Amino acid sequence: MNKIIMTIGVASSLLTTPTEKDGTEVYYSTQLVYAMNNIEDMKEWVIQDVANNKIDSVMAEFYFETLDETYGFINDFYEHECK
Repeated sequence: MNKIIMTIGVASSLLTTPTEKDGTEVYYSTQLVYAMNNIEDMKEWVIQDVANNKIDSVMAEFYFETLDETYGFINDFYEHECK
């Protein structure tokens, strides 16, 4: 029983966000690249939604501004901390 509990504990610790000894979170560069790719995908969805008249162009501009800003934050962090 103790071996099962220990195995579950070790496995769950491997699945959680990695942390440094001081408790700060560590983000791997691949995770940041995936996040930037997701933002690019979302921008394509917005374009499709405008084309299909699901949202208007004014709302799309708000979405683009937010997505571009978020992409910039992630990219800045990636460029300064991961390269």
